[in-house]
Amino acid sequence: MGRLARALAVLLVALSWATASPAQDVRSPILTIDSERFYRESVFGRRVLNEIEARTSALSEDNRRIEAELEAEEQALTDQRSDMAPEAFRALADAFDARVEAIRRDRDEQSREIADLLEQNRDRFLASAAPVLEEIMRDTGAAVILEQRSVYVSANAIDITDLAIERMDASLGDDDAQQ
Repeated sequence: MGRLARALAVLLVALSWATASPAQDVRSPILTIDSERFYRESVFGRRVLNEIEARTSALSEDNRRIEAELEAEEQALTDQRSDMAPEAFRALADAFDARVEAIRRDRDEQSREIADLLEQNRDRFLASAAPVLEEIMRDTGAAVILEQRSVYVSANAIDITDLAIERMDASLGDDDAQQ
C-alpha cells in the first residue's frame, strides 16, 4: 500500500506541474516581470516605439538629403576656389562652415527631442503601470515583483509579464490622445 500511495503522490505532483495555472492564479510572495517586454509588447509601447521609429527614419532620411546638398555645395565652393581671391573664398567658406554647424546643432536638437519623447512616454507608462502591478500583487498575494533579468532561476509560473501586458492594455491602451 505504501508504494501505491507514493506513486499516487508522484502522479499528483506531475499532473500539477503539467497543468500549471496562469500567473493570475498563482499564489506566490515573489513574482517576476520582464519590464522591457512589458513595455515593448503593450499596445502603448508598440504605438510609441512605432512613432519613434517613424520619426527617427524621417530624420535620417532628411539628414541624408541635407548631407547630399551640403556635399554638392562644398564641391561647388571648392571648384570656385581657383577663380576667387583668397579673402572672398575664405568669407564663403566661413559662411558655409557656420551654416553646416547650425544645421548640425538643429539635427542634434531634433535627435534629442525624439529621445526625450521616448523617455517621457516610458515614464508615463511606468507611472500608469504602478497601479496595474499593485493590483496583480494583491490578486496573487505577492509581496514583491522582481525584474526577470535579475533573477538567476525561477519557475515560469511566477512570470506575470503576459498578465501585466493584458491588464495594462485594458487600462491604458495606446493612449494616443496624449500625443
